[in-house]
Amino acid sequence: MNNKERLLEMLKERSLEVRPVTLSSGKISDYYMDCKRVTLSPEGAYLTGSLMLEMIRPEVSAAAGLTLGADPIVSAISVLSHIQKRGLSGLIVRKEPKKHGTMSFVEGPALEKGALVAVVEDAVTSGASLIRAVDRISAAGYQPVQALAILDRQEGGREAIKERGLNLQALFTRDDLDIDKYKK
Repeated sequence: MNNKERLLEMLKERSLEVRPVTLSSGKISDYYMDCKRVTLSPEGAYLTGSLMLEMIRPEVSAAAGLTLGADPIVSAISVLSHIQKRGLSGLIVRKEPKKHGTMSFVEGPALEKGALVAVVEDAVTSGASLIRAVDRISAAGYQPVQALAILDRQEGGREAIKERGLNLQALFTRDDLDIDKYKK
């Protein structure tokens, strides 16, 4: 079993719940995917970081994402990039600005203005969270050039991100989850 197959197996076993749920977008879905159950495990962090790092273009300086779903992904990519001598910084994008000090939306090492950034997310539904991260990375003076996700739920997010000039690259889609197999 290769890394991608193993990550999918872990997501199905640990993260997938086939039941009605209201998503952060407000939409009702017939399944829930809590990727943090995998991305916060040692093996899951390694697999996610490795697979996403392979997708990141060589000229990119950092991986960034909206807290909380992207935090373990950003960290895994950054650590593995160091091991591979690529040296990608990690940036965490806040949902609200810091209330003191810099009052910044973006946390992490300062990069050169215009630095190229890959924006990551765990699951994309409407694309709103990823787009919010893209906007805040742009406002911080960096250039988002890639949009990456573990899961594209195939509910309009890809199209919304495309309207912002980025192509969503996802490791998996809803189709890969075989949702109907789990329905009773």
